[in-house]
This record gives sequence, C-alpha cells and structure tokens, in this order.
Amino acid sequence: MYFIGDCFYLLVYYIIGYRREVVRSNLLIAFPEKTEEERKQISKQFYHNFIDTFIETIKLLSISDKEFTKRFSGNYELLVNLHATGKSAQFHSGHFFNWEYINWGVAINSPYTFLGVYAPLDSKAFNRIMIKLRGRYHTVLLASNTFKTTFHLYAKSQYALGLAADQSAPPEKSFWIPFFGKLAPFVMGPERGAVINNTAIVFVHFYKIKRGYYQADFELITTEPAKFERGQLTKMYVEYLENCIRKKPDNYLWSHRKWKHEFQEQFRNNLLG
Repeated sequence: MYFIGDCFYLLVYYIIGYRREVVRSNLLIAFPEKTEEERKQISKQFYHNFIDTFIETIKLLSISDKEFTKRFSGNYELLVNLHATGKSAQFHSGHFFNWEYINWGVAINSPYTFLGVYAPLDSKAFNRIMIKLRGRYHTVLLASNTFKTTFHLYAKSQYALGLAADQSAPPEKSFWIPFFGKLAPFVMGPERGAVINNTAIVFVHFYKIKRGYYQADFELITTEPAKFERGQLTKMYVEYLENCIRKKPDNYLWSHRKWKHEFQEQFRNNLLG
C-alpha cells in the first residue's frame, strides 16, 4: 500500500500540484530563516506524510487490534492517573499526522469516554464510513456544526474531549496571537469550555517515529483552568503548537491556510501579544 502511496505522491506533488503554493507560502512565513531548498525538502516530506495518512486510514478498515497497538504508542499512564481523580479532560492538539491514529489510541488505551469533534463530509456515504471507522472503539463522534446542541448530553459524565484547536477561526470571534511571528486568529471555545466545565487541560503532540509507527506525548497543563487569566491558556497552547511544529516541521498540515485573515484594528480587544 505504501508503494501505491508513493505513486500518488508523484501525481499529487509533481502533476496536480495540490495546494503547493499554499504550502510554499505557509513554510515561508513559518521558516524565513531556512533556505529555499530546506523548505522544499520539508514540503516534499509533508506530501509523503499527507498521502501516507490516507493510505493508513484505508488500512484501518482491516487492521487488527494487535497490529494497531504495536504501531501507536504513548504515555497513557498520565490519562489513567488523571481519570482516577474524577476529572474530565480536554485534549488540545493540532493537525499532526496521523490524526486518525490518535482517535483510536485514546479510545483503546485510556479509561475515558472519548468525545471526538469532526467536520461532516460533503459525501453522505463517505461520511457514514468515516463515522463507523472512527467509532470502532466506542469513540463518541460529535459533528462540529451541531456540537453546541449535542455536547450537553455528555457534559455531566466523565469524558475526554479531543479538539484540534488550530483550525481556521472567524477573525472577529477569535484571540489574535503571534504564530511563527505573524498574527493569526485562534478559537476561543476550547479555553472557554474548559473553564465553564472545570476540566483538566492536556496538550497532545503525536508524530511519526518511522513509516507506519507513531507516538503520542500527553502533557497535563492544569486541572484548574479558571485560575488562568483570559486568553492565557490559549496563548500557552499556541506556543506549545509552534514548538511541536519546529521539532518536526513535516509532521504538520501545511496545506490549510492558517494566516488567510489579516489582523485589523477592530480585533484589538482580542489581541494577545
């Protein structure tokens, strides 16, 4: 399957050029100190990882429990110990590779009921397949467009809520924070939700060790989010996200436009410098 993936890489990168200019522009913003050749190599490896993610997702349809567990490891004892305190948790992470693996990894190896927020796909048939795949180990899938009306069904039980908190955000309803030296909007919801529900906050970095094998690092940030000033936890998350990306720059989804909105004076009240 990886051989097929390598063939698709040649097609996607060299012939179709899928979002190649977006990737190039993003890498230039993030790593102006690197040479053009260095950024090109990051770009190429990103596309390899991007294609591998889809190949590995297809394989999840038939992979055994034993084989998957061998391929995805993490410091799950942190989650076991946190669960024993009775606290619910929010996992704040980014669009790292392979994001499908982290869903299964948490569901299999932690005692939490795992709530995953997802964006529904346009294809209803493919959407049903992905919901079934992601729910194999009883992950509860909550659609992002109905989250506000469905989350309350689980809010009073002990849960772990997984959030990719780096998604594109409405500029007028976001914290504006320097990200690789350039202001970008970050959603307020994760921080606000943690304070309202008094959940522990755990930052998560997951990444490829070698082809087909991944590691997840969980870091407990706080069990008392209300003690932090407004925006402080989000700023800490952005700094964490940037550090993770700098460690493994090809492990991040560079094809989405994080800097597509420009800062305007009307957003100054939400500026976190």
